[in-house]
Amino acid sequence: MSFHFRKAAREQTSVLIALAGSSGSGKTYSALRLARGLVGKDGKFAVIDTEAGRALHYADRFDFDHGDLKPPFRPDAYLQAIEAAESAGYGAVVIDSMSHEYEGEGGLLEWAEELEAGGTKSPANWKKPKMEHKRMVNRLLQMRCHLIFCLRAEEKMLVERINGKLQVTAAKDRPLKERWHPICEKRFMYEMTASFLLLDSAPGVGQPIKLQDQHRSAFHDGAVIDESAGEALAAWAKGGQQKSAESEILEKLITEGKEAARAGKDVFTAWWNRADIKGHRLVLTPHLDTFKAELPKEGT
Repeated sequence: MSFHFRKAAREQTSVLIALAGSSGSGKTYSALRLARGLVGKDGKFAVIDTEAGRALHYADRFDFDHGDLKPPFRPDAYLQAIEAAESAGYGAVVIDSMSHEYEGEGGLLEWAEELEAGGTKSPANWKKPKMEHKRMVNRLLQMRCHLIFCLRAEEKMLVERINGKLQVTAAKDRPLKERWHPICEKRFMYEMTASFLLLDSAPGVGQPIKLQDQHRSAFHDGAVIDESAGEALAAWAKGGQQKSAESEILEKLITEGKEAARAGKDVFTAWWNRADIKGHRLVLTPHLDTFKAELPKEGT
């Protein structure tokens, strides 16, 4: 058997994004903004809805196609719906919510409980549900369309002994990623291209759970997840001879900085201190002389 190598090159690929959050954290809205950015102004995307049509609340703000996914929420049911969307030619698919695959009606938890009811309780009852989940994930990783998963998250609680009595309290002193638990199979968030935690205290602002260096420029620290993040991911996913997402974003920021500088020192300072710009200061600092050269000369 012969084995061949060829020059390594990143080609057109898909991205898988997971957004987990509490109620009111902006998961669905952020997912729709990401999808629009990923497919572009005229592209098509779809929503697979397990939340009784909740995504339709945004139908007047986004142009998308909608499909209801009913229980039982087996992994294969999700897979069939996503494969149907891929076959229909959608550039991106939002799945809201993926948490039902784990704890919804007929999901992994109920499936394992059904197997236990038919015999003795044993870890072996999880074997089939876990195998079906793994099969689904392996297939999702091969999809050609972009996938955005919305998931619920719940706050972990601490059981403490206070004045001799056991009390349950919120783990407010823990780091956010330890304090909040996405409702899904434990490895799911790390199977993604990128995954985030969103909170109702800052709707739409993603706290990275998994975010690799090549994707950091798409998600500004402290800024909401929006269409520009989707555009940057789409540019990266194209690969080949396309400009990298990082270089496109840097060019755009340099242009913005020049325009702000031409408007005067105060305008430039306000731009430089913007929350979304702070996340790019490392790459923008070498261009400060370029910005200074654009400032109006004194007396003009």
